[in-house]
Amino acid sequence: MPIEWRAATRELLLGNGRLTYGMRVLDDDTLGHLYLGPALHGGRSYAHLGAPDFAGFTNRIGTPVALECPVGGSGDFRVPAVAVAFPADGSGVLHLRYVEHRVMAGKPPLPGLPSTYVEAGDEAETVIVTLRDEPSGLIVEVATTIFRDHRALARSLRLRNEGAAPIDLLGAASWSLDLPDAAWQLTTLSGTWARERHVVARPLVPGRQGVGSTRGASGHEHNPFLLLRRADTTEAHGEAIGLSLVYSGNFRAEVEVEPFGSARARVGLDAEGFGWRLEPGAEFVTPEAVLVYSDDGLGALSDTYHELYRERLARGLWRDRERPILVNSWEGAHFQFDEARLLGMATAARDLGIESFVLDDGWFGARDDDTSSLGDWTVDRRKLPQGLGHLAQAVEALGMSFGLWIEPEMVSPRSRLFEQHPDWAIGVPGRPRTESRQQLVLDMGNPAVVDHLAMVLGDLLGSASIAYVKWDMNRNITEMYGRTLPPDRQGEAFHRSMLGVYELYERLTSRFPAILFESCAGGGGRFDPGMLAFAPQAWTSDDTDAFERLRIQWGTSLVYPLSSMAAHVTAVPNLQVGRGTPLATRAAVAFFGVFGYELDPTALSPDERAQVVDQVAFYKRHRTLFQRGHFVRLHGPFDGDGNETAWMVVAPDREQAIVGLYQGLNHPEPGPRRLRLRGLDPAVTYQVSLWPARDDDLSRRNEGPRGGDELMGAGLSLAAGREEIESRGDHWARLFVLERRGG
Repeated sequence: MPIEWRAATRELLLGNGRLTYGMRVLDDDTLGHLYLGPALHGGRSYAHLGAPDFAGFTNRIGTPVALECPVGGSGDFRVPAVAVAFPADGSGVLHLRYVEHRVMAGKPPLPGLPSTYVEAGDEAETVIVTLRDEPSGLIVEVATTIFRDHRALARSLRLRNEGAAPIDLLGAASWSLDLPDAAWQLTTLSGTWARERHVVARPLVPGRQGVGSTRGASGHEHNPFLLLRRADTTEAHGEAIGLSLVYSGNFRAEVEVEPFGSARARVGLDAEGFGWRLEPGAEFVTPEAVLVYSDDGLGALSDTYHELYRERLARGLWRDRERPILVNSWEGAHFQFDEARLLGMATAARDLGIESFVLDDGWFGARDDDTSSLGDWTVDRRKLPQGLGHLAQAVEALGMSFGLWIEPEMVSPRSRLFEQHPDWAIGVPGRPRTESRQQLVLDMGNPAVVDHLAMVLGDLLGSASIAYVKWDMNRNITEMYGRTLPPDRQGEAFHRSMLGVYELYERLTSRFPAILFESCAGGGGRFDPGMLAFAPQAWTSDDTDAFERLRIQWGTSLVYPLSSMAAHVTAVPNLQVGRGTPLATRAAVAFFGVFGYELDPTALSPDERAQVVDQVAFYKRHRTLFQRGHFVRLHGPFDGDGNETAWMVVAPDREQAIVGLYQGLNHPEPGPRRLRLRGLDPAVTYQVSLWPARDDDLSRRNEGPRGGDELMGAGLSLAAGREEIESRGDHWARLFVLERRGG
């Protein structure tokens, strides 16, 4: 997996047999882009793919030149990757020229930032290209890693001031990718609270188009990811490029199409409200961007992200462990509980086979509703007179593990912490602060705040046998102001706050490596790669309605593995949409992720308890497959009228698979149909069975031995008689279980 340097033409080719990425030092010493695409042979020159005579570009003369680190003010009128201002004279023109490059085995970490990693030096190779603006002394190091086993590259910029005067950094994209044409469709994952990460696709048009966040979090509204696909690209065929940002704060992911028909895609920190003072000798490192290229369709692109993020972004003891089935107390008890009620719920859950009991909000301070006590991380002795340790011990005595909900980054105006440190809450001195959910946001860019939280939460987590932590964050940042920063450096506040969150996560996960952390932000408001580096799973959305979750989990799966998606069965009518769906349907959706429940198990009827026992046993039998299998999207909720969804998960050895089939509204006389599968071994004979088990047409037509070639070529039969169709009702689901026949 060499990174090849051709000195005569000053080319750098990064290849691993799956893709090739080419760069070249152009005649004016600018770092140019040559190629991204299917693997090319090494030992050849590809300089002709670039622009060897580049000496500047205007919007009137010549063809746009592909650049790796474009800057403004020198003839390239497209959006730059790096923008600065020099306080000494107010100018902002840069001329970044090649100085040197070095190639190293492996992949270096990023200081203070989450990033992908390798466990052995031969898993990846990294080239660091040094560029310099001579008049100012600004150094930009462009570090690009190619992974041996993935169709992926990672990049970050390191900017260092080696001059004698300060430099103000106004913007720095982690990756700027120039493409020779704009014949792509742009796909983003967008929505809002309770409908996060819906697939939104549109063709590229002239101008800038994209998504971002200025909320202090990656946000419910848009994910830090963009996808470019050709018009004829499908799940199984065609060309696609993904750019994903390993970051949890303000971001921008966009594409610019210029008049000559080329396109520039970029991801990085959002420049709005951002600024960073680089004093002489200081440096700034951008968050990492991960680029994935596929010429085998969207499925192969997602496979790459899933494997890389599951195995080389997530880390710690829980990276490779099977995740427990839990019940969370929130929808079952809300704020109204005492120890007896909680133990009653835990006992009922234990009898159903559930493995972990999680106490959600309401256990601390004097919190009987959401108007007080955030920041006061001490046990409410009115509700738990013997403390958390006693409750955790009692839960463990039932044979279950114990988990806890926290919201460290927030403070209630009605709290002891706010009374003692009102200046720790974000807000502009002399101006009112906007309350949302009766809470304010702590300034995580203040080291004193991080130190305090590390101490009190460390004491809390060490005070009881806690195996799981749900780390929530329920509002975005308004009136951003960093009280520890001088007036001319307020542009640093958002990013410093995010660095403080990462530091707190690092301290707590390092001190308590055995705890399984799950990230949450009002549901899926911070479901991003930055969080995944500390918490290997995330609460996918507050919306737990089964059919709403089909869209959410489908979109999420474009980038994120099933092992990162916490998916729970909740009571009906559903709290978010008021809909009732069959208990089996709710489980059939939630199985495809990290499975659990969010309800009061003591309130279940005898029939519901029997169903839950069966669900838990089914998931335990297939847990490894659901959490670590190869996820295949077959027919999506964004296709056609969205009434039917089908997906499947396949074991790495292809000896097992489970197919999920979901129908929204029931329609009469649908006619005979078949569902073709993908990803199976064509030479294997699979025994097909259905869950839940029923004596019906669907079972009779499909159960029994079926060849992998037949299941992919002809598919499963979805035909059913009129009587069966009429009896299904709305919001119906079935699972097809495929297991290799012995012999």
